[in-house]
Amino acid sequence: MSENPSEPLNVRNIHHLVRMMKRYDLTALDYIDGPTKIRLRRQGIEVQAPIVSATPAPVAAQQPPPTVVAAPTPQPTPAATGVVIESPMVGTFYSSGSPDAPPFVTVGSAVTPDTTVCIIEAMKVFTDIPARVTGTITEILVKTGQSVEFGQPLFRVNPS
Repeated sequence: MSENPSEPLNVRNIHHLVRMMKRYDLTALDYIDGPTKIRLRRQGIEVQAPIVSATPAPVAAQQPPPTVVAAPTPQPTPAATGVVIESPMVGTFYSSGSPDAPPFVTVGSAVTPDTTVCIIEAMKVFTDIPARVTGTITEILVKTGQSVEFGQPLFRVNPS
């Protein structure tokens, strides 16, 4: 980023990071360079609902009426309980520090606010994700190697 490693991060470099976020459509960016730590977050782009025209489309002569097929009714699912640990950033989810290492947590693992529950990699930067809650892991909602979004649920915890 800086030409001189001892030079502090300046506003121009921060603007460069913001432009990178826009260019690559990132909603979160963590930058660490020695003692300098910067966490940038931006709101995702809101998607507007499509506009539906109220004018009827012309009907071609002698076309049969469209067939209406009933969609299957979704089965009610039991309400999930507990606290959700969400992804604080966009990236790739890893359940362990290396492919041959055991996962940081499994279903039934006790966690404290400082317990590392996973690692998320973004742009070759690996970030430890703490639980930030005390309790027991009841559900793991993503798989190793899966891409995750900002705010996406990762774990469900039964708080204690």
